[in-house]
Amino acid sequence: MGRVAAVVVAAGRGSRLPGAVPKQFLELRGATVLERSVAVLAGSDGIDGVVVVLAPEEIGGARARAVADLPGVRAVVAGGSSRMRSVLAGVEAADADLVLVHDAARPFVSRALVAAVLEATRAFGAAVPVLPVGDTVKRDDGRGFVERTLDRRPLRLAQTPQGARRDLLLRALAGAAAEGIEATDDAEALERAGVPVALVAGDPANVKITTPEDLAAAERRVRPPGGGGMRIGHGYDVHRFGGDRVLRLGGVEFPEERGLDGHSDADVVLHAAMDALLGAAGLPDIGHHFPPHDPALAGADSSALAREVARLVRSGGWEIGNLDVTLLAEAPRVGPRREAMREAIAAAFQVDPSRVGVKATTLEGLGSLGRSEGIACHAVALVTAGGGEP
Repeated sequence: MGRVAAVVVAAGRGSRLPGAVPKQFLELRGATVLERSVAVLAGSDGIDGVVVVLAPEEIGGARARAVADLPGVRAVVAGGSSRMRSVLAGVEAADADLVLVHDAARPFVSRALVAAVLEATRAFGAAVPVLPVGDTVKRDDGRGFVERTLDRRPLRLAQTPQGARRDLLLRALAGAAAEGIEATDDAEALERAGVPVALVAGDPANVKITTPEDLAAAERRVRPPGGGGMRIGHGYDVHRFGGDRVLRLGGVEFPEERGLDGHSDADVVLHAAMDALLGAAGLPDIGHHFPPHDPALAGADSSALAREVARLVRSGGWEIGNLDVTLLAEAPRVGPRREAMREAIAAAFQVDPSRVGVKATTLEGLGSLGRSEGIACHAVALVTAGGGEP
């Protein structure tokens, strides 16, 4: 499968949210709900362009023109009388083999979730992000009494973006429309058409703004913590040589070098960077989030842990400004792999590589590090008040 398009559905009127301005055009600290959703999709790896679906009365107006000028937007089209028909209009306008359909009212979607849905869509043809149901579920008998309690274990709550091969989704949506069926999401249309839809782990932070309470929570989320501005954090980690693992520094392997001893993969660079970011955001250190004696974390990939740290930082209302790491070691020579490390660190924290600095220095033979007993790393992180992505 080649090209991938994102379809951002913003044609609703938001009847449960009072006010003359539809919720997708409400501003959350300098950017509208719709702009935030579009920016995440447009800035995600593998997305070739975004189609935005607006209410027919918006087409040709100032808001539609502003949306058309957003980076990554390839088309702005009129929606239909329901969400399903609006999705159909957007998918028809998408010049792609795969499509990811996202509700504009979910402005806190992460690039990591977009990547996970896209990967599953490439593998299986269709995918939906879901969350487990945490509360006991009762079925209403229609008269205000409990009919029965449902088994919540197999139940899942659906999110967006939902992905599919464009041809499969077009056929499913057109078929549902022809039968007079209004599927509540894209996965339902695909299910009715007999298309298997893979489940992807969703993100609790990927909330949908529907009610005034949701909007208030979103505004709190993007409100500058502690008065706003920026914060700086420092991180430090050290590991001794040992074990039989390959040396990993900043997510890059050095197969010709001795590995480091540690519970996870002992990547001192990512560990120091994670602590710097957590400190800057006022969050507990990595030992709190990833206990060093947790058997589930034995040999854990620090790049995956870094993605979780980035999510925690952004969920706390901060955006990553930059990271600067300094490796302290007699060996290996970092220079030949510096750019690969910058790119791997940037990918782990979902930032541009231009925001990552990597340096290394020796200890001139002094101390335990100078005797090549281990490797240490200092990291400095800057975070800015911004509230999630973009």
